[in-house]
Amino acid sequence: MISIISSTNRPGSNTFKVAKYYQQILLQKGQEANILSLTELPDTFIATDLYGKRSEAFKRILDAAINPSDKFLFIIPEYNGSYPGVLKVFVDACDFPESFYEKKAALVGISSGKYGNIRGVDHFTGVCHYFNLHVLPLKLHIANIKTEFDENDNLFKEDTVKFVNEQTDKFIAF
Repeated sequence: MISIISSTNRPGSNTFKVAKYYQQILLQKGQEANILSLTELPDTFIATDLYGKRSEAFKRILDAAINPSDKFLFIIPEYNGSYPGVLKVFVDACDFPESFYEKKAALVGISSGKYGNIRGVDHFTGVCHYFNLHVLPLKLHIANIKTEFDENDNLFKEDTVKFVNEQTDKFIAF
């Protein structure tokens, strides 16, 4: 099972639009994928789901989207030169090591600036390696994300579409 993680809790984010686009591409290639938006985390998440505690709401997320998945596609927006803090808190709250151990991941960085969250994706790669989550070497960095969508919220720029297709093909085979 593939789970796409929209790695921000910002409502109406470009991150979620990219996650939806990847879901469509994977479906066209015969792969079902669910999306977990970090906007779905319980409001009391920090108080109720860290350090071995579990709310029923977070347990449902783990049971539905994380623990049964063998592949993860993280869409990671740039927050202050790295990745969102909510993503770090989220992975810290997951079951260690079994939620991610010996599983596979693909990483996509997005930013409104010109580097596509290169540093944030590198930072998160280090976290993935720590819990033995194998990362696909082809990482995408989509810069100037606000200019990448058409009127239907699909990515449309030729180079971006080409690299998304290449990455998804490699991820399926990974």
